[in-house]
Amino acid sequence: MSTTNPADSAQLKDIVAHAKEYGFVFQSSEIYDGLAAVYDYGPNGVELKNNLKRLWWETMTQLHGNVVGLDAAIFMDPRTWQASGHIAGFNDPLVDNLDSKKRYRADVLLEEKAAEYEAAGDPGRGAALTAEMGRLLTDNDLAGVRQLILDEKIKCPVSGTGNWTDVRQFNLMFSTQGSAVDSDAPPVYLRPETAQGIFVNFLNVQKSARLKVPFGIAQIGKAFRNEIVARQFIFRMREFEQMEMQFFVRPGTEGHWYDTWKAARRRFHEALGLPAHKLRFHDHDKLAHYAKAAVDIEYEFPFGFKEMEGIHSRSDFDLTQHQELSRKKQQYFDNDVNPETGKPYGNYVPYVVETSVGADRLFLATLCEALQTETITEGEGEEQKTKTRTVLRLHPAVAPVKAAIFPLVRKDGLPEKAQQLFDSLKFDFRLVVEERDSIGTRYTRQDLIGTPFCIAVDHQTLEDDTVTVRHRDSRLQTRMPIADLRGFIGEAVSFKRVFELL
Repeated sequence: MSTTNPADSAQLKDIVAHAKEYGFVFQSSEIYDGLAAVYDYGPNGVELKNNLKRLWWETMTQLHGNVVGLDAAIFMDPRTWQASGHIAGFNDPLVDNLDSKKRYRADVLLEEKAAEYEAAGDPGRGAALTAEMGRLLTDNDLAGVRQLILDEKIKCPVSGTGNWTDVRQFNLMFSTQGSAVDSDAPPVYLRPETAQGIFVNFLNVQKSARLKVPFGIAQIGKAFRNEIVARQFIFRMREFEQMEMQFFVRPGTEGHWYDTWKAARRRFHEALGLPAHKLRFHDHDKLAHYAKAAVDIEYEFPFGFKEMEGIHSRSDFDLTQHQELSRKKQQYFDNDVNPETGKPYGNYVPYVVETSVGADRLFLATLCEALQTETITEGEGEEQKTKTRTVLRLHPAVAPVKAAIFPLVRKDGLPEKAQQLFDSLKFDFRLVVEERDSIGTRYTRQDLIGTPFCIAVDHQTLEDDTVTVRHRDSRLQTRMPIADLRGFIGEAVSFKRVFELL
């Protein structure tokens, strides 16, 4: 059962095919038929992903004087996950179809049914279904969740039947042996989120960086979840990368900072080129017991609006839990004067506002938005003809290759001149030199990987040190001196072009 229409499925298939063909994403272990829900990033993919991560990182740590970075280890003391609640409660509600023997997430089945109502013009019914599901899951009423699936006549997409088992919870954490010599050692977990590495280092960072509340700690890192419903390409994977920032605030101010970061994070996605009409806020129907508020920023993927980033008001739950289990105080002394009492605020456990975006989901959204097909006209007069062009309209700041250098022919000293140009600019930008095929074919190839500029080196270049620069989006060509290239490209691909929109 799926609400994705055939056109959307075809679009996703085109994106998956393009990602493989042009070196963005490969199926992991493909020569062994692949490992489900695990993917590798190819030459262009790793450049795009690294650019997105670096843009996020600099947005957080460079544009805000009170946000610093951290790189915590993947393995942590198992008590970390006891304090955070992951050992006891990091579960997905699963249900099996007895006829197909396929396993599904019960909440996903119900969410897709709600989306069907919305698509059919009955958003009220969809909202009511989502609210009821949220209530049942909050109460851990798994029998009620199963009954709701039956009441909604939800069928297995493989067998077409509604012959469902009971719903049960399944813990999503991967575990491994914690000691090579002690078989009785407790298991060590692959972290299911990066946030806890920030929380256990809260005081280390605060004291060493001499930070005053409010302040944030940013981190990019791998996380691991034993997902049962792993599908939709790189949207849901077992090994993925998170970009998180935990912002520590004075109790009572968390509402202000929640609204502030909610707005700031949406501006980031729009500045990157994701259109406003394809983004929306979705407030959580089911809040974690410690949360005061939670909202997702959703992007309209080919398979519908889905979460790309979460903003959460986490109260003081995490630091308090670690304080109680570790018996180490996680308090901050605030010597600012409380205007109501005329005395310093004193010691308290800060509240936390979290922003967490999936690097892989941001990558996928960027790829989905950038891959476009258009009809163009070439030639003049009777020679004029129309053709279809596929182009990857990535923001120049995150494009894998910033410029491609083409010697017009492979003789007369043009390849040597092109190499000289490459050598003069390679310390500033990622470039490629291409000599093979016609120049039109070379333009097409660079359009398909999102290169914003192509630089043609011709015989005139040997005479006056000028080149022809072809612009990816407009296809316009301009002649300019080689001496101007560094400034021209640098201005176009600078992160500043994104920062100025935030």
